Amino acid sequence: MDGKKCSVWMFLPLVFALFTSAGLWIVYFIAVEDDKILPLNSAERKLGVKHAPYISIAGDDPPASCVFSQVMNMAAFLALVVAVLRFIQLKPKVLNPWLNISGLVALCLASFGMTLLGNFQLTNDEEIHNVGTSLTFGFGTLTCWIQAALTLKVNIKNEGRKVGIPRVILSALITLCVVLYFILMAQDIHMYAARVQWGLAMCFLSYFGTLAVEFRHYRYEIVCSEAQENFLSFSESLSEASEYQTDQV
Repeated sequence: MDGKKCSVWMFLPLVFALFTSAGLWIVYFIAVEDDKILPLNSAERKLGVKHAPYISIAGDDPPASCVFSQVMNMAAFLALVVAVLRFIQLKPKVLNPWLNISGLVALCLASFGMTLLGNFQLTNDEEIHNVGTSLTFGFGTLTCWIQAALTLKVNIKNEGRKVGIPRVILSALITLCVVLYFILMAQDIHMYAARVQWGLAMCFLSYFGTLAVEFRHYRYEIVCSEAQENFLSFSESLSEASEYQTDQV
């Protein structure tokens, strides 16, 4: 970072990625400790003994389900905040706004899917839970490709290629994991499908952690003032989030 001062907003995507990852692994270890699922390193699944270590099954029974709900709700909230700030960041820099708007909508829908995953456990309401899974994985994958394209197109601080190429690679890996996950599920190869699902979740979180690279250049302010004749609307105030000048104190 060349020894220059960075915006504190860079920690938002990092907190989202690190704390969500830690929360999911806490859910996993609780479920393993309670003998609800097999460990990920098990050689094979023994039918009728324990379940394969899918994320949804790990967070299906209390106390793991309580932690899982809290983790997914917090993750959904942070993802929504990241989606809005990323949209504001790119809004003045893209000529055709449809791609930026699509990225916002896709991540908002993925965030909504996270709340369904967290609050409707698999055994309590399988249909709604599966809708949440589809929204999270489907629109989450779409978000990754859109943000990769925007990264290369906008090229903030001439870092487009340096950040965009790893995001393209991560997007391709995420897409491969999604396809492989559903193929393994269809063939009832559950242990390998569960491992792919955990890898998919970690790839998603790693991807969004990379947004810290661009966020370090920006600061966001919400100004609250008494209404006057010439005043900015809330949306206009947000759109004027200024670029962070790293050479100023």
